[in-house]
Amino acid sequence: MSDRVVDALGTYCPVPIALAARAAATLGPGAVIELLADDPLIEVDLPAWCHDAGHALLRLERAGREYRALVACGATRPA
Repeated sequence: MSDRVVDALGTYCPVPIALAARAAATLGPGAVIELLADDPLIEVDLPAWCHDAGHALLRLERAGREYRALVACGATRPA
């Protein structure tokens, strides 16, 4: 279950991460974002962004050409 669904299907780097970051900025710690994307770079970009931004990547699944990720917003944000 997620608090917000971010549909980034049909977009390419850096748009999926930018949309996820925008959603995370409006949610509180512990909120979960479901990110839908079809850019294969999400496999590299999303874990790196989560690490840098203090979020937890709960799941990243691929089904055909589409990816579904769950990200838990962290309690701290980098300065």
